[in-house]
Amino acid sequence: MDDALLASYQPVIGLEVHAQLLTHSKMYSSDENEYGSLPNTNLSVITLGHPGTLPRVNRTAVDFAIKMGLATNCQIQRENLFARKNYFYPDLPKGYQITQDKTPICYGGHVDIRLADGSTRRIGITRIHMEEDAGKSMHLAGETETLVDLNRAGVPLIEIVSEPDIRTEEEAYAYLAEIKKLVEYLGICDGNMEEGSLRCDANVSVMKKDATEYGTKVEVKNMNSFRNVQRAIEHEIVRQIQILENGSEVDSETRGFDAASGTTNGQRSKETLNDYRYFPEPDLPPLIIDDAWLHRVQAELPALPQQLYARFTGELGLNDYDANVLIDQKEVAQYFDDLARLLPPASAKAAANWIMGPVKSYLNERALEINDFPLDPGQLAGIIELIEAGKLNYSVASKQLFPYLLEHPQANATGAAEQLGLLTKADAGELEALVQQVLAANPAKVAEYRAGKKSLTGMFMGELMKLTGGKADPKLANQLLRQGLDG
Repeated sequence: MDDALLASYQPVIGLEVHAQLLTHSKMYSSDENEYGSLPNTNLSVITLGHPGTLPRVNRTAVDFAIKMGLATNCQIQRENLFARKNYFYPDLPKGYQITQDKTPICYGGHVDIRLADGSTRRIGITRIHMEEDAGKSMHLAGETETLVDLNRAGVPLIEIVSEPDIRTEEEAYAYLAEIKKLVEYLGICDGNMEEGSLRCDANVSVMKKDATEYGTKVEVKNMNSFRNVQRAIEHEIVRQIQILENGSEVDSETRGFDAASGTTNGQRSKETLNDYRYFPEPDLPPLIIDDAWLHRVQAELPALPQQLYARFTGELGLNDYDANVLIDQKEVAQYFDDLARLLPPASAKAAANWIMGPVKSYLNERALEINDFPLDPGQLAGIIELIEAGKLNYSVASKQLFPYLLEHPQANATGAAEQLGLLTKADAGELEALVQQVLAANPAKVAEYRAGKKSLTGMFMGELMKLTGGKADPKLANQLLRQGLDG
């Protein structure tokens, strides 16, 4: 599509994110909440909706919903009512879903997202409400029957509904990434889109840049990755603009996304609002969130990504790139934070480089997570302290001491460096003699240096390090080398 035409329209996007909660049991029963169990094994008469059975709210799921609300700057609903949402659910045995309608547990919040150009945008959160998931229908190729696995029926969900504040597919990607980080930091959802524990529907419309009213909204479903959410929105924006430019009207409908073709396809019309016939759930009394409950959950909140970003860039002086890399995963951010607290702020950059360099390489080569890393923050801090004190140079530390400690995780950095004979030679007299040896061995290069070719300093430094086996104090060696060259 022509860029000028594309630029004349304003996309308007809102996202609805469903997050499965990491509780041990289901939302309204004690049935096990476990992914990967044999089909139709995590069931009871409550999940199956047998007459005479009564649901009961999962208190941990409520805690998790409150945590997400607090993390997204929401107001917390103190008196919560539950409702029945009546719809054709072939994989929810009750035939209705217990959810929240008029009283979502969280409302009126926002999330700040950071874009690639360093700018930030605030995306409003309309509501977060609690509900139960449906089972899973499976249609095998070539088969006319539908198989149903009811293990997922009744699994706790929160639905996070944004305001239509998102304007580009890049912003949608950044918002979804921030939501994923928040649920992972809070420990309430594993954020796995491929397994369906985090699912996203996008509401997309377009309008002319000078228009005052939003266009007709289309809901896009079936997206199982961040990239596919972005691709689906990109396609839908172009599709809707083409319809309007051809003089037609965009239909209000639900569309699915085909990842293979990168296109959306119509599923059902929304010309008239679906009548879900919400009515109060008669089997559940109002759920009251009192001050004691709210304060307890607030006290359990961990440091969140934006708080750590502010600490890493403010107190520790890291740049934007380093801070974002470190906060991308909760466990990595926590490891770095623990490491940084053992060192002076001036060493934070060195600590970040170790995490993003040797540590990350070690983990990637072995397909491990940071929780599997054999060295605790104190041991890594010991290596950095030796380097910062000039007792060990980085090359020797990364190529000899670091691998040794990985094989002997009970050892400490200083003791291991002494045992291996890796500590730097700090004797000025000995180093000065070696400097003179290097200069005497390279008279032609010395003449070139003194004629103005200062880039030869690195060559002389390399020769000096060879003579010392890499154990010279780099600062002292560089100082004595320059004195010899300039003398």
